[in-house]
Amino acid sequence: MDRILGTLLDDVKGGHRLNPKEALALFKTRGRAVWDVAAAADEVREERAGNAVTYVRNQNINVTNLCVNACGFCGYSKKPGDEGIYFHDRAAIKKKIAQARERKVTEICTVSGLHPDFTLESYTGVYRLIHESAPGIHIHASNPMEVAYAAKKSRMSTVDVLEAMKEAGLNSMCGTAAEILVDSVRDVICRQKIPTKEWVRIITEAHGLGIPTTATIMYGHCETDEHRVKHLAILRDIQDETNGFTEFVPLSFIHMNTPLYKAGKARAGATGREDLLMVAVGRLFLDNFRNVQVSWVKEGIKLAQLGLIAGANDLGGTMFEESISKGAGAQNTDYLDPAEMERVAKDLGRTLRRRTTLYKLL
Repeated sequence: MDRILGTLLDDVKGGHRLNPKEALALFKTRGRAVWDVAAAADEVREERAGNAVTYVRNQNINVTNLCVNACGFCGYSKKPGDEGIYFHDRAAIKKKIAQARERKVTEICTVSGLHPDFTLESYTGVYRLIHESAPGIHIHASNPMEVAYAAKKSRMSTVDVLEAMKEAGLNSMCGTAAEILVDSVRDVICRQKIPTKEWVRIITEAHGLGIPTTATIMYGHCETDEHRVKHLAILRDIQDETNGFTEFVPLSFIHMNTPLYKAGKARAGATGREDLLMVAVGRLFLDNFRNVQVSWVKEGIKLAQLGLIAGANDLGGTMFEESISKGAGAQNTDYLDPAEMERVAKDLGRTLRRRTTLYKLL
């Protein structure tokens, strides 16, 4: 191991808080040194989160794929007149909720396209329906973009929207729509989405109202290592202020069916080295996060398993239904059997533990 790298990793394991320049150096690691960074992150993971590999038994409900936005990384959304548009009515949603109860899930996650006719009531109506039909199930839903959209369509403040969502049954919010929190990148990949400053404000408002959220990054398209570090620094600053993030979830760009890739504006996703380093550097830099999740949906189960020895402690959820990554070209995204999760964990010498959305072990 390079002496300078070794000293830095020893310092971090000893409690040193990485600065952005040091994090950037770790992202640029090549060769065998990648394993050194991963090993250090795994040691920190063990100290901070223990040896359990956790997961949540959850189900997705994507209400509609009709969307007013045209994000370059999205292969899921549809425009009026496109083939394959769907919009689930109350009966269809109730059927999916009944399935969730039969599957003994503890979480229903719902995020959808920004339907042209949606208002705040469109969101709160779904939450109330879930809460009334399955009162014991945790509702993990929406994201800052949906909050901003509901506020605009209903002529309300985002705080008022969040309060109404919480009143309707929202228990925690998705930290998606973050992508890369650098506006020059957002102008390329998702120009119609809210800017960085607004995303940060809405997330902070949610935390202030007692609505915990996840924290995500979507990487591997046209961003640089410098952009990744800026993004992580924003997440760490928010967590210092609010302690409202439940976990960090790196989301590797699925490129195959996306307009961004087809137009030559993005590369063909992250490499395996980058996937491992995103987990490892995330674990080392985000010293105020207990939980780091690997996405088997984005990376496949084999690379996700390697992420579990590179700083991650969580395998995410069972899903049962997944449309967004599938639309971008990912395969085998719908369901991961806990028996397979257990096989993966045991192979690492770790124990699989089921959890709630807020990381209470069951």
